[in-house]
Amino acid sequence: MGAITSAELNFLIFRYLQESGFIHAAFTLGYEAGIHKGGIDGNLVPPGALITIVQKGLQYIELEANTDENDEDVAKDFALLEPLEIITKNVEELQQIVKKRKREKTQSDRDKDKGKEKEHMEEHERRPGGERERDRHDQEKELEKEKDRTERDRDQDKEKEKQHTERINKVKAEEDSLAGGGPTPMDVSTTAHEISSADVTVLEGHSSEVFACAWSPAGSLLASGSGDSTARIWTIPDGPCGSITQSSPPGVHVLKHFKGRTNEKSKDVTTLDWNGEGTLLATGSYDGQARIWNSDGELKQTLFKHKGPIFSLKWNKKGDFLLSGSVDKTAIVWDTKTWECKQQFEFHSAPTLDVDWRNNNSFATCSTDNMIYVCKIGEQHPVKSFSGHQSEVNAIKWDPTGSLLASCSDDWTAKEIYTIRWSPTGPGTNNPNQQLLLASASFDSTIKLWEVEQGRLLYSLAGHRQPVYSVAFSPGGEYLASGSLDQCLHIWSVKEGRILKTYRGSGGIFEVCWNKEGSKIAACFSNNTVCIMDFRM
Repeated sequence: MGAITSAELNFLIFRYLQESGFIHAAFTLGYEAGIHKGGIDGNLVPPGALITIVQKGLQYIELEANTDENDEDVAKDFALLEPLEIITKNVEELQQIVKKRKREKTQSDRDKDKGKEKEHMEEHERRPGGERERDRHDQEKELEKEKDRTERDRDQDKEKEKQHTERINKVKAEEDSLAGGGPTPMDVSTTAHEISSADVTVLEGHSSEVFACAWSPAGSLLASGSGDSTARIWTIPDGPCGSITQSSPPGVHVLKHFKGRTNEKSKDVTTLDWNGEGTLLATGSYDGQARIWNSDGELKQTLFKHKGPIFSLKWNKKGDFLLSGSVDKTAIVWDTKTWECKQQFEFHSAPTLDVDWRNNNSFATCSTDNMIYVCKIGEQHPVKSFSGHQSEVNAIKWDPTGSLLASCSDDWTAKEIYTIRWSPTGPGTNNPNQQLLLASASFDSTIKLWEVEQGRLLYSLAGHRQPVYSVAFSPGGEYLASGSLDQCLHIWSVKEGRILKTYRGSGGIFEVCWNKEGSKIAACFSNNTVCIMDFRM
């Protein structure tokens, strides 16, 4: 096996983190290790390259440890080493372990052979006509013991079965209680309608993974952000989607985040957000700069202040402030009239992963330091601090009224809860008479729907087979779209907790979003494409 340079190893780890869904970690590693300076063409590196190399390396170590110069060409037993031993010990130590265990195995096999021979002789002697015949009293005692053991085993089996049944009934009762007597969690439809590729418009043009997408609130424009250092604004025609692959449609604007060659410094687009009127698009980049574009794709402003990648970017509802959160541990409020830094908030001790406005003047931030801070423009200290999480906080979201703050972290049941979304229902929304719900998506492949007032779990949706990256409620709150690394987009009935429609793409899905009418869904994929699907029940 040829030697791998440190730059190549860093790139393999970087690609592995991306493929596994740890986007924040991938960006941090790439930024600190200078991945962009390595000159490695990522298109030439196959998926799962790091795993393949590690597997081959472990196999080579195991083979070398089991090889003896005096060995002849005989069948070998390669199950003598534990995986942890292969990882933690050198070849010489492994060879000693193998030799020792081979000797032990040989001796054990001999002992077994002797035992079998002895049993055979005893069996022969116990037969009528043999030299020894067991005393009848001893036989009866042995049979009685065997009978007692059998009855005891039966009683234990019955008790285990009883306990198992009680546990199942208890779980069912708890689930029924959580669901308010409604359908139990894991209620998944097996008759979902498969969305045909003929009903999907595929947007091509990006040359790397597409991490983010967002519909304009004002019209049929869709923005996408990619690892190719560009964002794009696509004009999506009205009417049904079709089997059209748009590689260079007339209505696309390419928003380049570089001048000249792209490898001078990575400027991957990590986040984007439209203002309330749909006239301006803000993009956050791996180079730590925020950029403001109009709907025609013209660069209006570049905001310099952060010293690390920007992971979150949000306009307030009024549109007079833009909020950004960065790996440099800070959050910045920008005045959109002057595009000057209104205030920089330096409370976190580690990278800021997400930000969200509570109202036009206050907001929350979360970080890998496990903390959440509620901040207000003009205040020099946090208005409130939350420290309940035991691991990094991935996302935060205020409910429509700004009275409830939801957060998700890696600390919940040892599986990463990656994203959360409030339903557009309840007080402060266009659907005030419907129940407010919270959806959470996890790396354990499930989605959970919660009724918030009483904290009840309504459904645990288990239609995906790999980590779920994104969930989005339809504008009316009746449906939920979800996208996963299993390449599937599912559309769920919120009322029934089952899949209504599903679409299988050709790559993992990083984000899904609905247009303002709720008639179309966009999904961005790891295979460099964006797909648009019609949704009409």
